[in-house]
Amino acid sequence: MAVFTYTATDPASAEARGTITADTPRHARDLLRGRGLIVQDVAHYAPRAKRTIRTAAGRGRAHQLTDVLWELSTLLGVGVPLLEALDTIAGQQRGRFALAVALLRDRVAAGSSLAGAMREQGPVFDELTVSITEVGEDAGTLDASLQRLAEFRERSQQLKGRIATALLYPALVLSMAIFAGTFLMTFVVPRIIEPLVEQGQVMPLPTRIVKGASDFLIGWGWLLLLLAAGAAAGFAALLRNPRGKLAWHRLLLRLPVIGELTRKQAVVRMAVIISTLLKSGIVFLRAVQIAQGATSNLVLRDALARCERAVMAGSDIAVAMNETGAFAPMVVQIFALGQQSGRMEEMLDRLAGVYDQQVSTASQRLTAVLEPVLIVLLALVVLLIVAATVLPILEAGNAIQ
Repeated sequence: MAVFTYTATDPASAEARGTITADTPRHARDLLRGRGLIVQDVAHYAPRAKRTIRTAAGRGRAHQLTDVLWELSTLLGVGVPLLEALDTIAGQQRGRFALAVALLRDRVAAGSSLAGAMREQGPVFDELTVSITEVGEDAGTLDASLQRLAEFRERSQQLKGRIATALLYPALVLSMAIFAGTFLMTFVVPRIIEPLVEQGQVMPLPTRIVKGASDFLIGWGWLLLLLAAGAAAGFAALLRNPRGKLAWHRLLLRLPVIGELTRKQAVVRMAVIISTLLKSGIVFLRAVQIAQGATSNLVLRDALARCERAVMAGSDIAVAMNETGAFAPMVVQIFALGQQSGRMEEMLDRLAGVYDQQVSTASQRLTAVLEPVLIVLLALVVLLIVAATVLPILEAGNAIQ
């Protein structure tokens, strides 16, 4: 079968665009008419669009991939053949990801394995997804493997979501403080203080401070914006450089509170990935290699790479992890117990559960501390500005009396 793009109208005269897999253009038209569509155009899927899919569909669509894995696991689990399951899922998707699933179905229909078809689409399906799918196909347990993979991805997304949600409110308060302070200093303060200055009135210290800051923002605000843009561009360039990125990740791990959250979040992801891969039948060393690719922090990724080399050389995993100095004693001990007892998957699941709860609690506490601190700072800024504008007016009134 081949992939075709189509343009049609539905019974309500609304335009419908998408992709469909069929043997020939005529077959594609027949399938579309069977859906109740009035076909306007059917064309072969262009190779150039395929390159667009491979780069764009992998960004920001983690939730779509998780949904596809859940649905595919469910359909296979109830006995639906793989091709029919992919057809069903492709019809439920929209945009570029729908085309990615259609291409997947097309490659499987042509004789490729599901894992092989995923591997051809690179950024859309990561190495973890491909590896677990491959093991599931080889073992004849594809539905169970995809279910474990979907569970992992959902758990990982929930962890990221909790941290993002915890930091959202403080970020909004800080943004409002900056916006309100800038507005007051550049629009309100000059209109109140300038007439008093022109009258030759002596200004109190808070007013002189606020007026100096206001004059600076009005006269040199463009320079501040330029410096901020330069700092952002410099930071982006730093992260593009391997040494700079490594230095930033090392600094990030040393920050109070944030560093511990980052480290524990990475350990949770690493533990769940290795546990999921081991349950799917992948050997330990290969699981560690895949976990390296899924670890975003370069310090911890390098530590995992050193662990892998040490284990290949015959060392115990716990000894290798301890020598890196990147993992807490609890993490090292759990890996040691898992290796000794032969229950590594169970031990890693427990570690992930404990650290997951700790990350959730710590992020909530961080939010609980940041919220009142930022609100108090915002109130102090507004109070200072109000005092700076009211004091000279009161003094002028006292002088008149």
